[in-house]
Amino acid sequence: MDLKPGSRWKSAVCDAELVVVRAPKSPVSLECGGHPVIPHAEARSGDLTLSDAHAAGSAAGKRYSDPESGLEVLCSKAGQGSLSVDGRAIGAQEAKKLPSSD
Repeated sequence: MDLKPGSRWKSAVCDAELVVVRAPKSPVSLECGGHPVIPHAEARSGDLTLSDAHAAGSAAGKRYSDPESGLEVLCSKAGQGSLSVDGRAIGAQEAKKLPSSD
């Protein structure tokens, strides 16, 4: 899996679509819904099902990052599957606090 910045991926089991913002430091497996993601242009096989342990969902417009590998992705389309890297769940980044303009 070549996770280059700008590359587009989608879940093999739900509607989630992702764009890589920052590549990992070393090769990793990006997963959604408990299964590895597939290239955006590839068709879903249809024989995979969403894992109950990875069904927390992914929200459109949110960035998800894995501090261990350095991978950062942007969810461009929401889905029922939650994201993980090499089996480790990753969560959405918190919005950065901006300084007060007063």
